[in-house]
Amino acid sequence: MVGTYNHTIDAKGRVFVPAPLRKLLGDEFYVTICGEECLQIYTMAKWEQYLEKLSALKQSEQKPLRPIFSNAAHCVPDTQGRIQIPQNLRNRGFLEKNVTILGTGTFVQIWDAEKYAEIEAAESTPDKISEALEQLDF
Repeated sequence: MVGTYNHTIDAKGRVFVPAPLRKLLGDEFYVTICGEECLQIYTMAKWEQYLEKLSALKQSEQKPLRPIFSNAAHCVPDTQGRIQIPQNLRNRGFLEKNVTILGTGTFVQIWDAEKYAEIEAAESTPDKISEALEQLDF
């Protein structure tokens, strides 16, 4: 999953998921919080893998993961390719109107457009790109 797309959240809290990403995400998927100030979208297959790992943990080991699962929303795009993002998730992802949706390789993220522009500028320096390529042995 790759690419960067700019869209807006409408008054009903819906956002268009670009067709190239929807094709890879499938007919339904999960959106939840993550370790950054954005939301993350997972395919059903990936979400089910996480649920299997979760169920193998002791209850005390599951506690740190509770926010990820309790804030998750099951999404099925409508006929126009939009998903409804619940208000609690929009708040947690700092999403108001303009968003940037990006494929990051294994999952999709939804960022506030201004916040992502700042992060992208900081992460796209030649030195940082070189470091990233070295991690992948490019």
